[in-house]
Amino acid sequence: MNLTEATTAPPTVLLLDDDAELGQMLCRYLGQNGFAVRWVTTIADFRAALAQQVPALALVDVMLPDGDGLTLARELSTQRRFALMMLSARGDEVDRIVGYEVGADDYLPKPFNPRELLARMRAVLRRSVLPATHDTPTAPAFGAFSVDLAGHRLWCAGQEVPISTAEFTLLAVFLRHPRQVLSRDRLTDLVQGVERMPLDRSIDARVARLRKRIEADTQNPRFIRTVWGVGYLFDPDGRAP
Repeated sequence: MNLTEATTAPPTVLLLDDDAELGQMLCRYLGQNGFAVRWVTTIADFRAALAQQVPALALVDVMLPDGDGLTLARELSTQRRFALMMLSARGDEVDRIVGYEVGADDYLPKPFNPRELLARMRAVLRRSVLPATHDTPTAPAFGAFSVDLAGHRLWCAGQEVPISTAEFTLLAVFLRHPRQVLSRDRLTDLVQGVERMPLDRSIDARVARLRKRIEADTQNPRFIRTVWGVGYLFDPDGRAP
């Protein structure tokens, strides 16, 4: 299902968690709040469900009986066309950064308030639908790259480049703020749109992942430059520093 489809049908959520009590509660709570939830308890069942229907958003636990959610997220990161949130009892800053590094759009530690989960889900889905602004063309270009904002697709010299939702969201933010120095806090606000824990430096991990998609040399980036002590600057011309 494309995230830009009309909203007459409830957004679909694929929940992967082997906690029976939590799974039942989330199915009930999210169903009452306008989502159509399919709940599975193993990675094998998740893959089978994904083959039948692509959801708008997937909620994936980290620790699972037949593997781990981080490995699954990493495998999905270059091909998925849906939003992804990680749920985990491991909630320290390092684990959150690893979650973002493997392609998650958000990471929520357990235990959590269902209302916070709902708010974060809605924020992630809003970010997944990236309407064009008046001062941004629908198909912007930089260097050899062209971008379809509505379709969440990236091309380089006519060849499509695999890119995750989180990476594309960050790229869209940079495209809308060219040649501006953006602090980490400002980028985090623009990208996440939800409250975050203090000292959360996950934006650095997101930038590093995006650089791997668009930079010929990630050690000497030309499009996304580090402004030491401040943040990042996006130069669509890709001029040598």
